[in-house]
Amino acid sequence: MSDVQPFAQRLIANVERVIVGKRAPVELAVIGLLCQGHLLIEDVPGTGKTMLARSIARSLGCSFSRIQFTPDMLPSDVTGVSIFNQATRQFEFRPGPIMAQIVLADEINRATPKTQAALLEAMEERQVTVDGVTRPLPRPFMVLATQNPIEYEGTFPLPEAQLDRFLLRIRLGYPGMEEEIQVMDRQQFRHPIEDLEQVASVEDLLQAQEAIRAIYVAPGVKRYIVEIVRRTREHPDVYLGASPRGSLTLYRAGQARAAIYGREFVLPDDVKALALPALAHRIIVGPTARMRDITAEQIVEEILQKIPVPGGDPLG
Repeated sequence: MSDVQPFAQRLIANVERVIVGKRAPVELAVIGLLCQGHLLIEDVPGTGKTMLARSIARSLGCSFSRIQFTPDMLPSDVTGVSIFNQATRQFEFRPGPIMAQIVLADEINRATPKTQAALLEAMEERQVTVDGVTRPLPRPFMVLATQNPIEYEGTFPLPEAQLDRFLLRIRLGYPGMEEEIQVMDRQQFRHPIEDLEQVASVEDLLQAQEAIRAIYVAPGVKRYIVEIVRRTREHPDVYLGASPRGSLTLYRAGQARAAIYGREFVLPDDVKALALPALAHRIIVGPTARMRDITAEQIVEEILQKIPVPGGDPLG
C-alpha cells in the first residue's frame, strides 16, 4: 500500500495545478480511476469538467478523446465503422473515439437512447462489437460523462441501467472568490493545461489498481455498507433503490480512499464520505416525494444519520 498513496497524491497535486480549489472532486476522480470505474460529472457549463478529464489524461500519459454528443449522432460515430477498401477488396475497421484510455462523453444526455446504448457494452465489459466482431478496449479505460443539470430542452434522460454503470457522480461547483482570482492569474498568458507534465505512467496506475484490492474491509464495515444500500430499497420515499452494484461501489471505493490516505484498512468514515457520490444517482425518488421537493441526496443523508456507525477494531 505504500506505493499507492504517493502515486495518488502526486496525481491529485498535478491535476490541482489546473482545477483550482476543488480537492474533494479531484480526489473522487482519482478514486474512480483506481477503482477502474466511470464518472458522471453533473454541473453547469464553465466549471472545469473538460479540463478535469484532460488533466487526468495528461498526468498519466494516457490517450484522450472527446465525444460531443448531439441528437443526430449515430452509434457508429462512437464505436467506429467498417469501411470497404477498394484497393484491398476487404473491409477495414476505422475505430471510433471510444477506443481511447480516457474518454470524455460531453453532454451525454443530448444523444438519443440508441446512441447512449452504444456506451453500455464499452463501460461494463470494456469492449465494443461492430459488425459482429468484438474488439477489446485499451487499459486503463475510463469514461467521464458530463451533463448539464439545468438545461433539459432537447435532452434524453439517462436510463437507470446506464446511471448504474457510473461508479460515482461528482459535482465541481463554482470556485470561491480567492480561487476564481487564482484561475484568472494562472490563465493570464496561457492555460495551465498546456504546461501540465506527466507525473506517472500507465504501468503505475495499473499496479495501483491491483494494489487497492488488498485493502482490508472488516466484517462490521461490510455489514454497514450493505445496511446503507438495503435502507435505500426500503425507504418510503424511494421508488427504486440502489442495486448490489451500489454495495460493490462503496466497497471498492472505500478501499481506494483508504489507500489514498495511507491506510491498509477501510474505516466507516470512508463509507460515509463516499455514500452520496456513490448512491444518490442510483436512487429513483417516488412521485409523491418529488412533489415535496425531496431529493435522493437528502434520503441518503437521512439514512446515514439513522444507521449506527460500527465500532470495534477496523482490522477485525
